[in-house]
Amino acid sequence: MESSRTLRRHDLRLWGRYSLDRGAHSFYVRARLSLLDFNAGDSFDANEDDIDGPNLERGVYRFDLGKWRRAFGEDPLRFNLAVSAGRDLVEFGTGVTLAAPLDHVSLTATYKDFKVTALAGKTVGSGQDFDLSRTARRLRRSFLGGQLEYTGMEKHRPFVYVLWQRDRNREHRFQPFRRFGYDSFYLGLGSTGEWVEGLHYESEFVYEGGHSHNSRAILRRNNIQAWAVRTELEYLYPGKHKARTSLEYLFASGDADRRNSPTDTIGGNRGDFHDNSFIAFGYLDTGLVLAPRYSNLHMWRAGASFYPLPDDDRFSRLEAGSDWYLFYKHHEAGAISDRTGSVGAGYVGWEMDYHLNWKVTSDLAWTTRMGVFFPGQAFADRTTRTFLLVGMTWSF
Repeated sequence: MESSRTLRRHDLRLWGRYSLDRGAHSFYVRARLSLLDFNAGDSFDANEDDIDGPNLERGVYRFDLGKWRRAFGEDPLRFNLAVSAGRDLVEFGTGVTLAAPLDHVSLTATYKDFKVTALAGKTVGSGQDFDLSRTARRLRRSFLGGQLEYTGMEKHRPFVYVLWQRDRNREHRFQPFRRFGYDSFYLGLGSTGEWVEGLHYESEFVYEGGHSHNSRAILRRNNIQAWAVRTELEYLYPGKHKARTSLEYLFASGDADRRNSPTDTIGGNRGDFHDNSFIAFGYLDTGLVLAPRYSNLHMWRAGASFYPLPDDDRFSRLEAGSDWYLFYKHHEAGAISDRTGSVGAGYVGWEMDYHLNWKVTSDLAWTTRMGVFFPGQAFADRTTRTFLLVGMTWSF
């Protein structure tokens, strides 16, 4: 196995926005074409130069009833309706359960101090499924859900949501004496807001239920009973340095019977028909290097960032920051998403990440990100892992 790999990725993105009737109708499209260039011998599939795309990343139409009525001089209603249809990022709560691009239709209604969102959508077919033991060539999962937010408080916005997910994947190769399928539902509640001036918070609890399939048995399905908790505090300091610090805790339940994978069917749950491994479709920051899926995991994070030279004409828009992570398993015998962490021990390790973001000009941005992960007792190989990314974005 190679100890290091180098990849140069060149992305060309083209996007456009168009609106009618003072924003009542809006259209947004963004496409991407990528060139992947590995150093000799570093590619995972012996293809050292490859083109990815063109891909439609976003393509969405939005209609706002309130804006439409104002555009034609109509009196405002006591409620408002907004419709979104197409491919776009969809998020429920703080992103624990769902934060992913979907081909979807959503309806958002606001009345007095309440905001209700209804969602029906499906995954983008070219995406990757969480169950890597399957042979499906296209990702097919459907979603149906709703979220209620209360907007009547000045500094707090509580929410509650329910989301159903159904597995529509089709296996490319027949596997005898093997059944697949992961149908889940999620009940989440939480709140975002500001405790005192400058001190912001996010908090969310999620219960997951549904059915999955056992690693070995095929005549009976597992009952999913899993849960996750996330809370974050962030303080924004006054002053021209725009300094901020944050603390975050994330927990996602695991299953001690899942010895090889917290998400796969093959090598997954065994021994009983209760699956306690939390699997969702959200996106949260779990570091640059280890970047584990949040399943069978405790994670603590402390971060800080600031603008060191706000008075310098050239470097006034240079931001520096760091995040530090600590990882533990929920069940020592259970697996985490990194298969090399296969030792039955609870301490996964810790990581430190650093970043520099520099807005060089109005159309040129530069970023550098570096992370170092120090494996713990859950890894047989304790070799330190390093990740370095350097990127430039030119917008024209």
